[in-house]
Amino acid sequence: MSEGASTRVAETGRPGQRRAAMIAFAAWLMPGLGHALMRMWGRALTCFLCIGALVVLGAGMRGNLFSWATADPFSRLGFVADAGSGAFYWLARAVEGDGADVSRADGDYGTRLLAAAGVLNLLAALHAYEAARGRKA
Repeated sequence: MSEGASTRVAETGRPGQRRAAMIAFAAWLMPGLGHALMRMWGRALTCFLCIGALVVLGAGMRGNLFSWATADPFSRLGFVADAGSGAFYWLARAVEGDGADVSRADGDYGTRLLAAAGVLNLLAALHAYEAARGRKA
């Protein structure tokens, strides 16, 4: 190992740790972006399309998008699940003109689809992080 490489490892802890964190952040922010940065085109497209479809269906069914500003801990947990979809959360917030309608089964299913999109994106971001570290492919 050269002297430059050993000092670089000593400064950052592990080589590529910062890069892996940036890829994980990008993967959370825009579904599929982390995998696209690593040139995993199939996974990137699959993540983007699946998570996008879940958000579009959930918002179209007028599912409930949770907000952080509440005293209920379960609503905050719902916010974490919803916000896990990254930019799609803000897109769904913007198109949610009429508000949620959970009085019907459609709205209740829409709420579940929005939460599933967020959790799926968080899992995809975790996979992108591990792949960037060289632990998974």
